[in-house]
Formats: sequence, C-alpha cells, structure tokens
Amino acid sequence: MARAVQLARHGIYTTHPNPRVGCVVVQQGEIVGEGWHMRAGEAHAEIYALKAAGQKSAGATVYVTLEPCSHHGRTPPCADALVKAGVSRVVIAMNDPNPQVAGQGIARLKAAGIDVEEGVLQAEAAALNPGFISRFTRSRPFVRCKLAMSLDGRTAMASGESKWITSATARQDVQRLRARSDAIMTGIGTVLADDPQLDVRPAGIDELHVVLVGESQRPPMRVIVDSTLRTPLASRTLELPGKKLIATAVASSEILDVLHQKRVNVCCFSDGSGRVNLPLLLEYLAAHEINELLLEAGPVLSGAMLQAGLIDELIIYMAPHLMGEQGQGLMTLPGLEKMAQRVPLKTQEIRAVGDDWRITLQPEVA
Repeated sequence: MARAVQLARHGIYTTHPNPRVGCVVVQQGEIVGEGWHMRAGEAHAEIYALKAAGQKSAGATVYVTLEPCSHHGRTPPCADALVKAGVSRVVIAMNDPNPQVAGQGIARLKAAGIDVEEGVLQAEAAALNPGFISRFTRSRPFVRCKLAMSLDGRTAMASGESKWITSATARQDVQRLRARSDAIMTGIGTVLADDPQLDVRPAGIDELHVVLVGESQRPPMRVIVDSTLRTPLASRTLELPGKKLIATAVASSEILDVLHQKRVNVCCFSDGSGRVNLPLLLEYLAAHEINELLLEAGPVLSGAMLQAGLIDELIIYMAPHLMGEQGQGLMTLPGLEKMAQRVPLKTQEIRAVGDDWRITLQPEVA
C-alpha cells in the first residue's frame, strides 16, 4: 500500500477534479503490475495496473488507495474490471466519499466473492486528497492560504511595495502549490496593487511533473473577490486562458457586458451588507468541481476567510529580514483585543526553502 500511495502522489498536479489514486497488483509476494491515475477522462489507476499485470492478475491481491468506482462516468467501473480480471483480494486504503460510489464499489467486489480489506494507510491516502474529500463531505473546497512575510511579520512596505519579500526558491515552491490547486483566489486589493497573473509556471515544478503540467488542458480557475466590481478590464489575469470568476456583491454594472465578452464569469454572492458571502462562494466553487483552493490575497481577505473559519491550512513563507513597524501586517483581524481572543494555530511543519522558512499551520477548531 505504501507503494500505491507513492504512485498516487504522481498525480498531485494533474488529476483534478478527480482524486489522486495509485494501485499495485501483487502475485505471490511479487509486484506484477502498478499504475496511477494521470488525468480526468483517462484510465483509472486500477486499469493501468491490471493491464501491466496481464494474466497474472488472476488470483492476485490488489492494493488501491481509494475504493474502486462502481459507476459509469467518463470511464467504465473499476470494480467491474477487477471482477473480470479474477483477482482474489482487494486491499483499500480509504472509502470513496463520492455518493455515486460510497461503499458500492466494495459491495460489488464482495458480491463477486472477492475478499476486501479496508483502512490500510488510510490517513496517508486521505492526505493526498483533502480537497476531494472536503468537496463531498463539506460541500466546499479545501482552502490553503499562502502568505509571505518578513521576520517581523510584514507583507509589504508602508508604500505598498512588496516585490520581492521572499527568495526565488520560495517563489518556485509556490508554483507547486498553484499547480496542485483547482482554483487560485485573490481579492480586489491585490489586483489593484500588484496586477497578478495567478498562473502556473512549470519551471517551478520538478520531476516528471514538468511535462505533465505543461500538457495540462485545465489551468486553475482564477477567482477575484471584488465586492463593488472594480476589477480593471486590462488586468493581466483576465487576459490569460482558462476559467475566470469575479465574485461580487453587486447585481448589475455597466462593465458586465465587457467582462462577458472577455469570457469572465461574474456572479453575485451578496451577504446583504455590501460584502461577498464567502461561505456561499465556496459552495459555488465546490459545485463546479473545485477540490483545492489556493488563497493568495492581502490581509483583508485573508483575515476575513480565517475569522469565518474557512481556511484549512496556512502556509507562510518567512524571509530573514526586517521591514519595520510601518509595514503592512499579515492579516486584518478586527475585534482581537485580549490575549484570550488570539487565533490558535497548530504547527504541522517547519522547513527551510532556500534562505527562507516555510511554516505550515492548521487553524485549531474549537
């Protein structure tokens, strides 16, 4: 199963909106076939592994990181393929949260007389698919917030200048976060200040993924949270290929026709007070098959998302320099006046990235 998890990791940048899945076929203690899901619409991991094993699949044990599918989607059911191949045992890391499968694949295998074992390296398999799980269990994407700051917690100088806080190595590392995400979201403040592209540059991606990402037909959706619809029509992110969404709180505007001509989707998610209803926006994104959402925004939107309980993971790149007390802070968190009101975070990992530090944190749930 550890090998199957390793194989599944190969699809980290390319399978969306599908899960990352790996599969290994074992015959008499020897691996005779293995595979992993590469892209949506192409064969699933089990099919590649069974094809590699050939006739040695008969009577074999199959290790797969996710419950085999039992429905006809873009490809036929993998559960049926396992039955047809004559395997004797299937070991599954985790059940599929998709209600179209959700135990039905396991039931189909058992009905065919195949021995099924569940829960082997379940946590490791789940860690590869936080967004896929979140979309089906919480009706919202897994939200990863990326921030860069100086040693004294500043994200920009008082003038607004922010390029570059971190090293080129850290910025390359961010490309990996972007490449694994189904959508990248920012706020109108960042658009007006920095005019970001929010694109994926394969030069920052290592291993075999350079080719796979370069061939990808689905760049991440770009989402701009813009309550009053102030996004400049000449913004760079609007000119790039791929899906674009502006989430606003106004129902009509004179620039709507122009935005539609640029193939920009504009949706109103008003919370009734002139702001964007963030939970409603995330529900919308989940309904449009967004598994993992990367938040790359300024202190206002990042703080609002955190206080709303909508951030699942924080990744902070900290550079070894000081920018002074007049610089812009990491997050805008109104209402915090006492130590008891602090926002608790749990450290998951700290590691060096070039001369910078990458700190991965998880907000603690009360």
